[in-house]
Amino acid sequence: MADIWWKADPHDLHRLTDRVSSVYVERSHLDRDENAVVIINKRQTVRVPAAMVAVMLLGPGTRTTHAAIRLLADSGTTVCWVGEQGVRMYAAGLGPSRGAGLLHRQAWLVTRPKERLAVARAMYSMRFPGEDVSALTMQQLRGREGTRVRKQYHHHAERTGVPWNGRVYVAGDAHAAGDDLNRLLSAANAALYGICHAVITGLGASPGLGFVHTGKATSFVLDIADLYKAEYTIPLAFDLTAQGLTEERDARLGLRDLITRDKLLTRIVTDVKNLLTPEGTDFEDSEANLLWDEQVGAVSGGTNYADSADLSAYGIGDNHIAVIGPDLDETGPTS
Repeated sequence: MADIWWKADPHDLHRLTDRVSSVYVERSHLDRDENAVVIINKRQTVRVPAAMVAVMLLGPGTRTTHAAIRLLADSGTTVCWVGEQGVRMYAAGLGPSRGAGLLHRQAWLVTRPKERLAVARAMYSMRFPGEDVSALTMQQLRGREGTRVRKQYHHHAERTGVPWNGRVYVAGDAHAAGDDLNRLLSAANAALYGICHAVITGLGASPGLGFVHTGKATSFVLDIADLYKAEYTIPLAFDLTAQGLTEERDARLGLRDLITRDKLLTRIVTDVKNLLTPEGTDFEDSEANLLWDEQVGAVSGGTNYADSADLSAYGIGDNHIAVIGPDLDETGPTS
């Protein structure tokens, strides 16, 4: 969906599964028509039933109305503001689930060493197909992963004829560190992080609650991205270097094309769900508005439990700033 300003003949985006995992919009205008989001560009007009979409990814050149965002929020559709083809993650709105079930499940897993180790092992088993990692410690798993990645670097160096002199990465200056190959690796990995961040946020999980990585606001993003580096970003960086394409933009566009070709967004959605809620998990994503209570577990929300609503005693006064435009004249200007 690109290159737009003028309306063409409308058509509908039909249901693919229970919900389309994601819709990416670029250089288009979003508006609302009843219960559909209307995407308008110079080439076409697309009507998207809002309740059928899990994640709406808004790329560069996209404009949207308040009505469109309100409809997507009411439909439980995540809105993510991303870079071109989703390779950067800038901000996100409401997730598709009105409950916090997946987030609670993730928090439960990550705060229990036995369960956390099980998820970490599941992640590593995805990288070592056919190998039994069920008895390995985290130290053993990290060592196995280091050996695997080292072999990947040497394999692609031999395949492409591009010399490999080791990974060079400088935090805060990643794209300027090392040789052309290292800079391409950093750029491609950053793009992959953006994709994974958008999916995790869209599903209602936490980007910060990692199982292998920890301590960063994007720890879970790093966990998920590591599942795909050997398949995507490492060979891509070597291929681009061999072709003399050494700009960050080359890595970003190259990964974008691979994502589109292999439908990687859908795969990431499936992998995140399977890691947090494997088959047979008793998982309930409740949308009830509840308040936690240490004695009974939870009480109903939406109720004022105080005798008085006077906030002045807590120092809460009129500290709100509002910027409001003039009333709209829906009849148009008069002569």
